[in-house]
Amino acid sequence: MKLLINGTAGGAGWPEPGCRCASCAGLPVGHRRPFELVVDGVVRYPFTGPPDGYRPLAGGLGLAGPDGSALLHLPAGRTPPAGGPARYDVVLVDLLDRPERLGELRRARLADEATLVVAVGLDHRVRSEEELARRLRLWGAIAVPDGTELACRPPNGPRSDPASPRLSGFAEKRTNGSAGKRTSGSVLGQANGSSDEQESGFADERASGRPRRTLLLGGSRSGKSAEAELRLAAEPYVTYVATGPAGGEDGEWAERVRAHRARRPAHWATAETTDLATAIRGATTPLLIDGLGTWVAAVFDDHGAWEGDRAPVVARCDDLVAAWRQAPERIVAVSDEVGLGVVPATAAGRAFRDVLGRLNERLAAESEHVALVVAGRPLEL
Repeated sequence: MKLLINGTAGGAGWPEPGCRCASCAGLPVGHRRPFELVVDGVVRYPFTGPPDGYRPLAGGLGLAGPDGSALLHLPAGRTPPAGGPARYDVVLVDLLDRPERLGELRRARLADEATLVVAVGLDHRVRSEEELARRLRLWGAIAVPDGTELACRPPNGPRSDPASPRLSGFAEKRTNGSAGKRTSGSVLGQANGSSDEQESGFADERASGRPRRTLLLGGSRSGKSAEAELRLAAEPYVTYVATGPAGGEDGEWAERVRAHRARRPAHWATAETTDLATAIRGATTPLLIDGLGTWVAAVFDDHGAWEGDRAPVVARCDDLVAAWRQAPERIVAVSDEVGLGVVPATAAGRAFRDVLGRLNERLAAESEHVALVVAGRPLEL
């Protein structure tokens, strides 16, 4: 099937007419038009009553073509559909609305490594095209200009370029500004990796925008936890490692814990532990560790080190760094940046600052990606 995506924005377009927000103000009028999709020049979305040879899927959200290929459009507010084909070759999805829906599709194996994921419904919910591109790299998806044409085939179908198996289902791209012009497909390659990486089953994490080890630093209420969750939102399986107490009789802390739980995708698993080295070494899914500051405090408590011998704390940090260095799965860890405040007034406070600061430094040295989150914006270090 050939997919002509005439519009890639939400219902009002991006920029939205009359909107003075920073996102809309930075774009020219008509930058992205409201979503519009035409398949093979004859079938328009939504797919109700398609011609012979085509079959609607998922209540008109999806379409199966004569060649056996299948596509799905998942707009805002819709949950991944049950039933339908075993997998989709192309998924057009509003990723600005609960990006974890892509993780749910991948968890159900309706989208796999060969599925092309294209972000649509784009609008001022994201501050810029640059921020959109950053998020899509994290989620293994792409955005295309209005007027893009994609040729979609099932993975075992014929290919126009036998040397490019990763692009076998998506051979051609055409935009309004270059009608009829074939492109190299580099944007697709950046999103999905090379053929060698596909065959080995281990993609280059740095090139994909999804590094093996990520350390996010920030002050209190900086948005560092939300940024960590965003980075893993589209993963099918994630284990959230909580290192802090559940709250107990501390109502304010318990409310923070509840807010974090409500924000996380429902299909994520949760592990409450301070044995981080064991959790990392035994990981079988990506880990989100939140956070290292509460972990250091718990280790001080475990060993009575606030006023006593701190050698056991140093040994626990050594073990954590060693596990981090050999991590078998992706890790995103959140930690407090302790070097920007006043000097603590107590010896215990200074000891905590020194241990956590040194731990941050050592983990950063063993990480592919480190960022400082300030006012919700990550600044790469």
